[in-house]
Amino acid sequence: NWYLRGFFDDGAPLGSHLSMEDKIDSLGQSWNVISGLGDPNRAQIAMNSVDEHLICREDKMVLLFTPPFDKSPNDPGYIKGYPPGVRENGGQYTHGSLWVPMAFARMNDGNRAVEILRMMNPIEHSRNEAEVDRYRVEPYVMAADIYDLPGAVGRGGWTWYTGSAAWMYRVWIEEVLGLQVRGTKLTIAPKIASEWNGYTMKYRFRSTEYEIVIDNSEHVSYGVGDVELDGVLAENKTVKLVDDHMHHVVSVKMAK
Repeated sequence: NWYLRGFFDDGAPLGSHLSMEDKIDSLGQSWNVISGLGDPNRAQIAMNSVDEHLICREDKMVLLFTPPFDKSPNDPGYIKGYPPGVRENGGQYTHGSLWVPMAFARMNDGNRAVEILRMMNPIEHSRNEAEVDRYRVEPYVMAADIYDLPGAVGRGGWTWYTGSAAWMYRVWIEEVLGLQVRGTKLTIAPKIASEWNGYTMKYRFRSTEYEIVIDNSEHVSYGVGDVELDGVLAENKTVKLVDDHMHHVVSVKMAK
């Protein structure tokens, strides 16, 4: 139901349902999708397994793997030095855990991508006094990790972590909101929650502002119909960016 993570020197599998610890690891499942090399049917099964075993909605966490390393006779390396459920050892290691919503977005599952990203937003761990007391770190910056340690489940670890913040930003902007710039070519490929009516972004190309308006009145989670630049249909749904110091409007109509 999911991909193995790897093998120990003696040939024992890592990330297998037969493993005593680390039965399922999110990285093999996410990168099967992100790499574009996995079989789509198997990818769907593997990511559904991630949803079942690693996405903890009640605790608002996405675990890197489970169960954590503790008493396994095989040595996976330094991560076993952390207590079970802390940082890379079976907690939410945010940098890597963010590849889960990225993978769902690339599977055109905008609903799950948005749900998971919202859940991982630090403010969602501090909505009331009880959550603040449990989380114990700043609710306005990304935490590198969140514990799944008995007695400290949901506690934030190392904060102000730029690696996690950068991945959160990229997954939201590029994968979900769909703003993709390659050189002077702009494309919009949203993978959003189908309940959204639409949204607006502003992108500055050098000294020129592009206002991007996405219409999702058909309430789909992915798919682009027409793309217009200043009222004129864009060829191949791609906008050629120019720095003419003017204000431009890019209109995107989502449709299956």
